[in-house]
Amino acid sequence: MKKNIYGKISGPVVMIGFGSIGRGCLPLLERHFEFDKTRMVVIDPSDKDRALLDQRGIKFLQLGLTPENFREILTPLLRNGGGQGFCVNLSVDVSSLDVMKLSRELGAFYIDTVVEPWAGFYFESSLKNADRTNYALREKVLEEKAAQPKGVTAVSCCGANPGMVSWFVKQALVNLSKDLGLSFQVPKSREAWAKLMQQAGVKGIHIAERDTQKAKFSKPLNTFVNTWSVEGFVSEGLQPAELGWGTFEKWKPENAFEHKAGCKAAIYLEQPGAATRVRSWCPTVGSQYGRLVTHNEAISIADYFTVGAGGKPEYRPTCHYAYHPSNDAILSLEEMFGHGGERQPEIHILSEKEITEGIDELGVLLYGHRKNAYWYGSQLSMEETRKLAPYQNATGLQVTSAVIAGMAWALENPNAGIVEADEMDFARCLQWQLPYLGPVNGFYTDWTPITGRNKLFVEDVDVDDPWQFKNVLVR
Repeated sequence: MKKNIYGKISGPVVMIGFGSIGRGCLPLLERHFEFDKTRMVVIDPSDKDRALLDQRGIKFLQLGLTPENFREILTPLLRNGGGQGFCVNLSVDVSSLDVMKLSRELGAFYIDTVVEPWAGFYFESSLKNADRTNYALREKVLEEKAAQPKGVTAVSCCGANPGMVSWFVKQALVNLSKDLGLSFQVPKSREAWAKLMQQAGVKGIHIAERDTQKAKFSKPLNTFVNTWSVEGFVSEGLQPAELGWGTFEKWKPENAFEHKAGCKAAIYLEQPGAATRVRSWCPTVGSQYGRLVTHNEAISIADYFTVGAGGKPEYRPTCHYAYHPSNDAILSLEEMFGHGGERQPEIHILSEKEITEGIDELGVLLYGHRKNAYWYGSQLSMEETRKLAPYQNATGLQVTSAVIAGMAWALENPNAGIVEADEMDFARCLQWQLPYLGPVNGFYTDWTPITGRNKLFVEDVDVDDPWQFKNVLVR
């Protein structure tokens, strides 16, 4: 793909983390931004892929950032040579909030794909489960946003999901509203977007994903195999399951709890998300079991589309992730939970060289309206990915292209303060990202979570309101 410049970075570029997403971002950075390579530096505890940087003359620091050293290390790097720097945080075990605050203090742009805490947070048994949630992590960022509402742009949680899927939700809502014959203009404010979703009659949203990528070898015993960061997946998978909680819900699991402070848009379950199954639907495979893994977008989307006060709103959609990872990852989860949640001693991320076939079908399922359910999203194959960009599989490219779009948006909106993907111009961001997403399509389905139920066994389902979470949750 030819160079297509999205913007110019006048200062140094500091990339924290050079795992599967960092590697994939590298060629896209070169393709779409003007920047001084002599002032780019990559930081990671592992040097296994530093050859890619050495070939390009990019500086590499093999070290891990900690609460004690991050300011000392990052400050001179983000000030190097003048101009306005850009901190691209693609790490694990490094506090997104602390690095974001430092970057803004130094006048540098900032972007990440998740609100990441310092090492140890996800597995800290002394913390209450409510304090281990993404809700709690997000609220800290919102507190900083409220305290420092202006200044240099910092984009929080801008990968595929969270990130791209928030742009998909808006495009899907526009498509659905047109098909429903609603009289409307594309909203310009948060309040108008929420009102349009309410008018469309959307009860909820699944971030519905099916990863069918597979390699030429089978998963080895005692190895966790995934198509993206194993550390990231295991960490979020062992957090409590979380979901944005809609106003139409009539039933709540016994182990579900509300939060006492904050936006009040979500609940959490006292069980790990990666072990929580939900019924959902994707175009290629149809109905499926997904995993209700906690994600920032489940909370931010529900919050963004709320009409009325947070505690007792007039309208809010239910929203959660419904993720069916690759078959190797499913087997890895089963093996891990079979060992009491202890991760396997070996980990492996499937590379573009190993994957023989498959797609990552990632989209949003808007349900409960007059046309039942509408899925809109990316159906990116490994074959297409190889043509578009090096060093990544289909899952990775959906993430890295969203990072690039988020960076381009920040450069066009340099003083937006701290923003989430829901607050960004969805059409502009998709304009930058769509060339990397393969087929992006919308599909209607008449499937519901009670389709085929009560045939062999009597089940406790709500037949009058099929999209109730009671029917979605696999109990």
